[in-house]
Amino acid sequence: MSRGATLVRETVSNDGLEGDTTYANCQRRAPGVTMNTSTLLEKRPGVGSAAVSRPASPFLEKNASGLGESLGNPKIIGSYDQVQDIAQLHQVDTIAVCLEDRRTVLPVQSLLDMKVMGREVVDGNALIEEESGRLSIDHLRPSMLIFSDGFRRCWRTLIVKRAVDILIAVTGLILLLPLFVLVGILIKADSPGPILYRQWRVGLRGEPYVMWKFRSMRQDAERNGAAWAAHKDPRVSRVGRWLRKWRFDEWPQLINVLRGEMSFVGPRPERPEFVRELRSSIPYYDLRQSVRPGITGWAQTRFRYGASAEDAHVKLQYDLYYVKNLSLSIDLRIMAKTVKVVLSGDGAR
Repeated sequence: MSRGATLVRETVSNDGLEGDTTYANCQRRAPGVTMNTSTLLEKRPGVGSAAVSRPASPFLEKNASGLGESLGNPKIIGSYDQVQDIAQLHQVDTIAVCLEDRRTVLPVQSLLDMKVMGREVVDGNALIEEESGRLSIDHLRPSMLIFSDGFRRCWRTLIVKRAVDILIAVTGLILLLPLFVLVGILIKADSPGPILYRQWRVGLRGEPYVMWKFRSMRQDAERNGAAWAAHKDPRVSRVGRWLRKWRFDEWPQLINVLRGEMSFVGPRPERPEFVRELRSSIPYYDLRQSVRPGITGWAQTRFRYGASAEDAHVKLQYDLYYVKNLSLSIDLRIMAKTVKVVLSGDGAR
């Protein structure tokens, strides 16, 4: 085992995420203290060796009754009482503590001794958040959010953010007006129906509002009710497929930004029908509505197009990361990534 960092409970392929970095969920297996060179941390500055070979990720449990048992990729290699000896044997420099129940008895003295000797001891949930840019929510307790850093609202940041929104909305509407006219002509020539499509969405503090988009589907696309957009959705018109590929159907939402119903950057707003479904099945779903929804967002630049309740579950984890860490710097990162995504045409439906 090479010198490196620890990896929390379960390593999962990040289908649809950036690059080939993996993410971890420390709470879907038995609680434990894990140690090994971490694929999750392979790009973390100052941690691990120069070459990472993606080894298996063993961990420790309360007792050694499951010694050698494989839980997916990781294996149990010892008990809590052995944490100091195993850390020394394998030259571990970071230990991630992952617990479903905080009442679990930990080897506190051993962990403290290793901490003061220079080894890093981190909380598994904080590790996931730091390295994957999302909050693991399935077993997240309210106290973890209440007593965590973040969720701060600096009035200076909010004022500057709103000023930037107004500037982008006014400038964008003026510069794009000739293209809006051309797109309107193409939509009318392609299929019968209105140029602009009005749709109710859920905004700040759960307030509904009317969102504007260029119509990209047939006029009767929802004759059977609201439905998630599918890959190569047959309801999409010929012009609409082009509009969706380059995200041009979203630009009329600059009107919503100017009216204060949306921000340029924020969690994407969902339809009331979907919100009622999702809030009953996904914990902490309503927390994403504590900020204005956006034309683009952290989840949109980190995850594929969301077209199911399962996708919404993953995207909420990114949305909560954004809500918790809202700042001008993260907005700038999202804007830069959005330009790249739009120019590439990736992920459109």
